[in-house]
Amino acid sequence: MEHTYYQPEYETMPLEELKALQSERLVRQVQYVYDHVEYYRKKMDEKGVKPSDVRGIEDLYKLPFLSKDDLREAYPYGLLARPLKDCVRIQSTSGTTGRRVVAFYTQHDIDLWEDCCARAIVAAGGSNEDVVQVCYGYGLFTGGPGLNGGSHKVGSLTLPMSSGNTDRQIQFMQDLQSTFLCCTPSYAAYLAESICERGLQDQIHLKAGIFGAEAWTEEMRHDIEQKLGIKAYDIYGLTELSGPGVSFECEEQKGMHINEDHFIAEIIDPDTGEVLPEGSRGELVFTSLTKEAFPLLRYRTRDICVLSRKPCSCGRTFVRMTKPMGRSDDMLIIRGVNVFPSQIETVLLNHGMTSNYQIIVDRVNNSDTLDINVEMTPEMFTDTVSALSEKEKDLRAALKSMLGIVANVHLVAPKSIERSEGKAVRVIDRRKLY
Repeated sequence: MEHTYYQPEYETMPLEELKALQSERLVRQVQYVYDHVEYYRKKMDEKGVKPSDVRGIEDLYKLPFLSKDDLREAYPYGLLARPLKDCVRIQSTSGTTGRRVVAFYTQHDIDLWEDCCARAIVAAGGSNEDVVQVCYGYGLFTGGPGLNGGSHKVGSLTLPMSSGNTDRQIQFMQDLQSTFLCCTPSYAAYLAESICERGLQDQIHLKAGIFGAEAWTEEMRHDIEQKLGIKAYDIYGLTELSGPGVSFECEEQKGMHINEDHFIAEIIDPDTGEVLPEGSRGELVFTSLTKEAFPLLRYRTRDICVLSRKPCSCGRTFVRMTKPMGRSDDMLIIRGVNVFPSQIETVLLNHGMTSNYQIIVDRVNNSDTLDINVEMTPEMFTDTVSALSEKEKDLRAALKSMLGIVANVHLVAPKSIERSEGKAVRVIDRRKLY
């Protein structure tokens, strides 16, 4: 098949040229940050590093890391590299812990961010013939504005729906014959469920979806693909670096290509900070090479993944990252065992359950408890009590084998777990661990 790219000159750049471009941009960016961001200059001075010590990407390891704690400490303007008169927008994270993270953008920053999102749409088969329905949240959240801008750049007809109002989403999807759906995976699963319940599958013209902003498993991907009759692509990003479009999947769906002309990726040991060789599993660290207003050097994402330079059949030379395999900071430790919510989701979907579940962790009499509420499918709801308790027992056994610890599984009525039309709240940890 013929491969299409939004910016082939970068996306298929020979590796040696790409590394030379990264080195040139890094040297310039380090000097720029040192000159304009006092907070980072102090960190460099404390570490005894001068801009002249960084002559290329091979010297990146010499620079100090930045973490979310630094962003909170420097809030709101401490990491800003341009005068406010040059900035045209902020975006912000949802701020689930502590102070919100606020990122600043010049018009140039927005243009480059939208280019990255346009690359993702084209990699998923999008063109100016498509109708792109954007159901990520707009406003401070980066999902809506990022994919909206990317869709404009590609020349697609853009439906800026935002999240929620499912009836209207489905009506527009039918009436305007949307071909692309952009939203969180949990909302895509919810839309798919609603479309199937109404028997409208044959009136939906979707061919692809770009789903990101939360963790999802391969099982969930296949479930959404099958229900909506589409190919579902992953996209990754962080508000701190711009938003979605830091990396994206091509038709191979074997990891996400990182836009390496704009971001350098490293994998480090989360405990020691040591840079690990390619192919190692560790924490993902990013350096932004082209950001003007809010340029972060060696930002620790806390996402655990693996990078691969294995050549890709799509022709892109950008390194690929796996889906995040959990995080170095929000992994649940239950009765001394490391538990990732994605492991639980895999078991549930493999046993024919829906992707609507909630994990509740508590501590009773100094011992951790793990309860998992799982919504039944409408068909199961008619089963006998004994058939349901048998199903709970099967799920308990499968989870014990996956996690190594016992979980209490409760099958609950369809639609009884509160739906989030943005990010799903999968985990409720009631223990007071901090």
